[in-house]
Amino acid sequence: MSDLKTLITDLASRYHQDTIEIRRHLHQHPELSKQEEKTAAYICEVLGRYGIPHKNGVGGFGVVGLIEGKNPAHRCIGLRADMDALPVIEQNDLTYASLEKGKMHACGHDVHMSSLLGTARILNELKGQFEGTVKLMFQPSEESYPGGAIEMINEGVLEKPDVWVVLGQHVMPTLDAGTVGFNPGPDMASTDEIYLTVKGKGGHAAVPQLVVDPIVIAAHIITALQQIVSRNADPGTPTVLSFGRIIGEGRTNIIPNEVNIDGTVRTYDEAWRKEVHKRVESIATSIATGMGGSCEVRIAHGYPYLHNDEELTVQLQSLATEYLGEENVIELEKRMTAEDFAYFAQRVPSCLYRLGVKNEERGINSFLHSPTFDVDEKSLETGSGLMAWLTINLLAKD
Repeated sequence: MSDLKTLITDLASRYHQDTIEIRRHLHQHPELSKQEEKTAAYICEVLGRYGIPHKNGVGGFGVVGLIEGKNPAHRCIGLRADMDALPVIEQNDLTYASLEKGKMHACGHDVHMSSLLGTARILNELKGQFEGTVKLMFQPSEESYPGGAIEMINEGVLEKPDVWVVLGQHVMPTLDAGTVGFNPGPDMASTDEIYLTVKGKGGHAAVPQLVVDPIVIAAHIITALQQIVSRNADPGTPTVLSFGRIIGEGRTNIIPNEVNIDGTVRTYDEAWRKEVHKRVESIATSIATGMGGSCEVRIAHGYPYLHNDEELTVQLQSLATEYLGEENVIELEKRMTAEDFAYFAQRVPSCLYRLGVKNEERGINSFLHSPTFDVDEKSLETGSGLMAWLTINLLAKD
């Protein structure tokens, strides 16, 4: 396999500058969830340039390409990259900074897409050297519910041909460019959004006996709900219950009629996840009623927790070590962030691994979703070459 490794590393290096240009174009032209029409058209243009058959409009603006090697029916591997950007105002002084005001690829999806296109180019050139089929899945709307993954699945992206395993990679700004990270088993949490509307009776702050204060009720609810994690959750099951938005449109001397509270709950156990929903509703409504008000509870059911198939992930980690060297392959811990890649992992064995993008010396170290997020573009060469290496080797496995 040493010849194959040399071949792939040479191609990744040769195409690196082209992959950089693709990434920079995508970075300059970000589109939000469910709006990725021009992004999809650009991906189709690049795939057409590479001579890769593809179709558009899968699960929204999703794009699916197909690379057939020898004996295409042998098995099919799905490779996934997400497409959407975030409503963030970029603060980087770059020649390729976002040209779309208030929109930015602050989560690295431009890297995911360009890296997968680089992988596709390599695999298409080497398709005479492997058996099986590679399905390229460019997925829209990862950043907003219900997520583009489930919509593509519902439209048959894992069928015709049936996908055997799915691989994906996600940028990680705490890992140096040139490195990757793996975590077998539970990897990312489920995520649900909580919306509470606490209703009381507003009035003048100087006569509290004449009002039902939703501010005070809301404060009691928020404090009480924290006990779900501290006193009800199994300490061995990671659980997060956080509130990030509280709106009470009163004034210093005006008590409002209602308060709106928005938050998130995340965990790794689906049964406990449902139980948390019940406890949130029970505690919030009973406290509000007991204090003379009421509370409407709405929980938006988000992504399930992500489970990286253990056997597959261990195989990939070993293969990555062969490709990059042991010092460049990191073992990671589980995280409380979420990803709709989890829907693929519910259907077929899957793995989402991390691609290092940090360069401390150049000041490239901002975290995801920040207005100064950027990547060391060396990561594109690592990402495109490694995914090609992993794909060909998996297809060759018995």
